[in-house]
Amino acid sequence: METKISILFSTPNLCTLLILVFFSFAASPSHASLSFNFYATSCPAAEFIVSNTVRSASSNDPTIPGKLLRLLFHDCFVEGCDASVLLKGNGTERSDPANTSLGGFSVIDSAKRVLEIFCPGTVSCADIIALAARDAVAVAGGPAFQIPTGRRDGRISNAANVRPNIVDTSFTMDEMIKLFNSKDLSLDDLVTLSGAHTIGLAHCSAFSDRFQRDSKGKLTLIDTTLDSTYAEELMKKCPAGASTSNTVSNDPETSFAFDNQYYSNLVAHKGLFQSDSVLLEDGRTRKQVEAFANDQQIFFRSWGESFLKLTIIGVKTDAEGEIRQSCSFANN
Repeated sequence: METKISILFSTPNLCTLLILVFFSFAASPSHASLSFNFYATSCPAAEFIVSNTVRSASSNDPTIPGKLLRLLFHDCFVEGCDASVLLKGNGTERSDPANTSLGGFSVIDSAKRVLEIFCPGTVSCADIIALAARDAVAVAGGPAFQIPTGRRDGRISNAANVRPNIVDTSFTMDEMIKLFNSKDLSLDDLVTLSGAHTIGLAHCSAFSDRFQRDSKGKLTLIDTTLDSTYAEELMKKCPAGASTSNTVSNDPETSFAFDNQYYSNLVAHKGLFQSDSVLLEDGRTRKQVEAFANDQQIFFRSWGESFLKLTIIGVKTDAEGEIRQSCSFANN
């Protein structure tokens, strides 16, 4: 079933644009149950409450938008967009080492507490994650647009499902394409959604494969695709004996702004991860990287389309899930 969706975009310094976006949804009850007006009568203030919570948290901590965006990716790629990444407990997704550096949980919990006061048992944690990530992009200067809601929370969260379903920073292009295709995301979506790295922080261990240490522990560059000056800066920030908590900005130029600088960085051979750099090196994606680097509005429009597709991966609706009372625990 092909559904035409109208998305309202508003971007800084631009008139509001009404973009018609076409998506081919599977003819399933899950997608059909999602709606842009899902909480219109049951909780009219739902989106305002989430947005206000994100803006308040971000004003106190500029790293929040990047954390919320990453949280959405790690949720949707494993078990679908069902808030399974929020569940606490031994053996849950949250306990996997790949997820121990995730953040933004307190923002989701804060929004949930307010929503439970005004609309008890109504708004799912899965919707809160999706809305919070959408709002995080807008707070950081990116495009603002509508996304459908109506997701329900999953009851299953298994750490064993994490590693096979998330992108490792050392992935090759073919490995990323295979994973994205398994989530019904295209090559264009891969390039576009990689733009999430225009905000956020990364631990030194996430890009350590691009360097090696000599017998004295000194870092040396082994990935010659990386700009040498940028490589030197990274090695200074991640010296021998550095704390495992050491972080660097994904985007060294505009660290907390959601813009197209990430793609300009790639063109300048300043992609932090190997999985970033391959987007420029591979002929299948180079032109799209260059187009986004040259025109931010092209990137923003593409982002809205791909982000929407991301937020409907494996959604659960109606009897497939539940509305958790607490985002950290399934209902009894």
